[in-house]
Amino acid sequence: MEKLTLYIGNKNYFSWSFRPWIAMAAADVAFEEVLIPFDFPAGNPKFKPITPTGRVPALHHGDVRVWESLSIIEYVAELFPDRGLWPKAAADRAVARSISMEMLSGFRALRNACPMNIRRPKRRIDLPEGVMEDVARISAIWQELRQKSGGPFLFGAFSAADAMFAPVVNRFDVYDLVTDGDTIAYMAAMKSHPAWLKWQEAALAEPWIVPEDEA
Repeated sequence: MEKLTLYIGNKNYFSWSFRPWIAMAAADVAFEEVLIPFDFPAGNPKFKPITPTGRVPALHHGDVRVWESLSIIEYVAELFPDRGLWPKAAADRAVARSISMEMLSGFRALRNACPMNIRRPKRRIDLPEGVMEDVARISAIWQELRQKSGGPFLFGAFSAADAMFAPVVNRFDVYDLVTDGDTIAYMAAMKSHPAWLKWQEAALAEPWIVPEDEA
């Protein structure tokens, strides 16, 4: 098989890169990582030859070009059907994809107010309307699925659904958004996963500061 190359942005800030990266790393899928730092507000012109959108993350596999986080995860899951990127049961896969799409298309108040920032000291900020409603919905998803599966992750074992919510775990943590014990237990499981720890180590070592993401 030709090698997989995943193009990503800054690990400290870039939630969309984090999602396919942690999904692939947790599933023990071999890939080459190419990090291209972004520079707001101008962006990075090096992104433009990589995908039609001129944005990362993007996956190259021979002549195949795949962009958008969830599409990358789906492509890799098809390449490696034995790696458990999605839950085994068809009903669970349907729910996992549904909540992944909900994450992809929703929760804009939380995203806008609380950018992902791995190295941010934990502290609260003044929150605009809608953020705590997003927090409540996400917490309810996590609690319901973990109660059904028995945990420690949403469907028992780590899956693509956990990868899609990984940046939210960071947001809940560093902006001190939750106090519920079950939600915090899920966050602790995520933050202790070897793939999370590897990403975090690299993020903490990055030199770049993006003022727009320093809420």
